[in-house]
Amino acid sequence: MFFVTLSPRPDSSGFDGWGTDGFVHYTGEGQGGDQQFTQGNKAILNHRRDGRTLEGFAIGRSGATYLGEFQYAGHYRVDAPDEINTHLLRQLIVFQLKPLGELPIDLPKAAYVPATGPVLEEARFIPRTGQRLRRSTRAERAELVDQYMLHLERAGHDVRTLRILPPGEAQPFAPILWNRTSRELVDVRVQVTRDQVRNGIGTLLDGARFVEAESLALLVPTRPRPDLLELLARVGITAVYQDDDGWVRVEPAEVPNFGHVPSTQAQNLQP
Repeated sequence: MFFVTLSPRPDSSGFDGWGTDGFVHYTGEGQGGDQQFTQGNKAILNHRRDGRTLEGFAIGRSGATYLGEFQYAGHYRVDAPDEINTHLLRQLIVFQLKPLGELPIDLPKAAYVPATGPVLEEARFIPRTGQRLRRSTRAERAELVDQYMLHLERAGHDVRTLRILPPGEAQPFAPILWNRTSRELVDVRVQVTRDQVRNGIGTLLDGARFVEAESLALLVPTRPRPDLLELLARVGITAVYQDDDGWVRVEPAEVPNFGHVPSTQAQNLQP
């Protein structure tokens, strides 16, 4: 016998509950780093092989309610903030448990259910002009997106925000921009650091697997450094930014090789 307890836990991040797939979703153990199949998580995964039952309880203010027996039906992983290093993300294991009888109480709805195929959700652009947002990365992103989207709409483009939920995943991408007129996928970064440009490249290449985009673009507040422009050009991504004369697009074909030694001919820089 092994007990699973559905109650507010520091390592659950709100993923527990009843899923639309007909299973009870239950977050595994472990508060720091990626959760692993050890201890209680391993016991749930292998309970039938080990001849153990899964007995469920829901803990509330009035006490514990016995939910009955469950069987392991599957699991998936989701990203959530690390409880120890809150500036980092980690992977949680979320089990899908099949109840072997009727549940005596209604459970809260599970936050996510893995997609069986890619799901794309488009939303019309609603500018936040006039809204007061406290100065933050989120506010800077909103301002940059507003300016660019309004520019495109004035030019007659149909621009949407796009959320992509890949198959087998339970969380969609953070919203990216989709220009339906030019069929261009656009990611937005409010800093032009190497890490942010790399992250933008990854987001665009990931998203391009699910939409028939004719071009990819990275929207940034200022012109990237020459080496970062070359990096974008190497993977076929256009840099978009605004200067005193208006909006600028640096197409991959316009970026020269700035004298860098190709990787196949790079010198060995050992001391």
